[in-house]
Amino acid sequence: MRDFKVCYVSAEVSPFASPGSLAYTSKTLPVALKNINQDIRLMMPKYKLINERKYVLREVIRLREVGISLNGSDKMANGKTAFLPNSKVHVYFLSVPEYFDRKGVYADEKTGKFFPDNAERFAFFCKGVLETLKLLYWQPDIIHCSDWTSALIPFYLKTHYKDDEFFQNTRTVLTLHNLEDQGLFPLDEVKNIGIPEEFLDKENVFGNNGKVSLLRGGMHYADVLNTVGESRAKALLSGEEPAHGLEELLQSRKKDFVGITNGADYMEWDPENDKFINTPYDAKNLQLKDENRTALLEELELDEEMKLPLVSIFTDFSEERGGELLLEAMEDLLKVKAHFILMGKGDEKQQKQISGLVKKNADKITWIEDHDKKLAHKIIAGSDIMLVPTPMGEIESYHLNGMRYGTVPVVPDFGAYSDTVVDFSAETGKGNAFAISKFNKTTMLKALRAAIRCYDDKKLFTKVQKNGMRANHSWTNAADKYIKLYEKASKKK
Repeated sequence: MRDFKVCYVSAEVSPFASPGSLAYTSKTLPVALKNINQDIRLMMPKYKLINERKYVLREVIRLREVGISLNGSDKMANGKTAFLPNSKVHVYFLSVPEYFDRKGVYADEKTGKFFPDNAERFAFFCKGVLETLKLLYWQPDIIHCSDWTSALIPFYLKTHYKDDEFFQNTRTVLTLHNLEDQGLFPLDEVKNIGIPEEFLDKENVFGNNGKVSLLRGGMHYADVLNTVGESRAKALLSGEEPAHGLEELLQSRKKDFVGITNGADYMEWDPENDKFINTPYDAKNLQLKDENRTALLEELELDEEMKLPLVSIFTDFSEERGGELLLEAMEDLLKVKAHFILMGKGDEKQQKQISGLVKKNADKITWIEDHDKKLAHKIIAGSDIMLVPTPMGEIESYHLNGMRYGTVPVVPDFGAYSDTVVDFSAETGKGNAFAISKFNKTTMLKALRAAIRCYDDKKLFTKVQKNGMRANHSWTNAADKYIKLYEKASKKK
């Protein structure tokens, strides 16, 4: 296996800035690559919300003045560095004060409205990444970009920097997490971000329904492309999953397009070594999981003798995470013989709706509004079943965490999920979950009821628990596949 120098670029990295699902992958994949001896460094914007003292950000003398020029406009940036917590992965934070010294990543925290200059903000960030690499005298073999916010890097490399010797051996990978959010902007905004007019007409490079799609441009110029999940890649190419105007482009690049399934972070999520839970356990002593169940009931001030299955749900009630469907189905869910532990919140209207349900059904549902990392570990270890209402599998892999802890997931088996989810069969004893075949209330309820029927049969339920616990869905497996993708990119001319 070849060793690569990889510059991983992302607008979101957990725990520094985590507004969406991208942040999870941007943390865990680089750590997995570092663990198999890849020379990987992260680059992200320095947002105002990042706590410099908490994460020990340090100045880099070479990066005190990073000059960035775009379309005759000159900006001065500066860079700081830190380590990803509990890892040896270097993170470089690029600060362009007038663009990133704001409360919010993509939108104003007070109004919720997207910043009107987002195209310009992330264009200067992309150009700044390339200038930062030159100042560091670090020539990456691969620049790994993610979604529209870093998709201009492949374009800039093949146009603005095409004659720059520094990048002659650098190739690009673009990971497509979200094809719906393409970085669509009005045509007149491209004048500020260094895209000449001829690129708007030439083979429809950036154009999409009368607007500029930064993701589309990146897809044209990146050396190789991938998405999160082997099944998802097939679904996008076959038309089973909408590509939002990018169908023809994906078809034209299908030889350079692959799917790689996200892994589970077993460094953090491992019941045998979890410092947050009451009693460590594994598949060989699964009976110890009951001690965590009892401890959880005590902490939540519930009846410690409760015989009903505990069903945990983690969501923020956004449409992306299936929150709207969950609220629609909640009254029917509460008729099921189970006690629900819900961690998450929504907007003001949703909060009011959840609060009303909890007051009417205090014996059926426990609601923890704010996400608490320590408590989340305890809930997963103490729950019997986990309901995953999220339609898209690129979200943080809670269902894989559930499997590892013997907490049986009720989860969709389509899209990226289908790479890791096998519907349990009582006849064969095979399977690691109870599958939601279609994303609607009826199938969700059907799958949950099947899981609860199985729960009533201790022998069968233990079988599905152990099936999930013994499966290996680690990030190391995913990292090995990314190395092969980097090898493919490195051979491009």
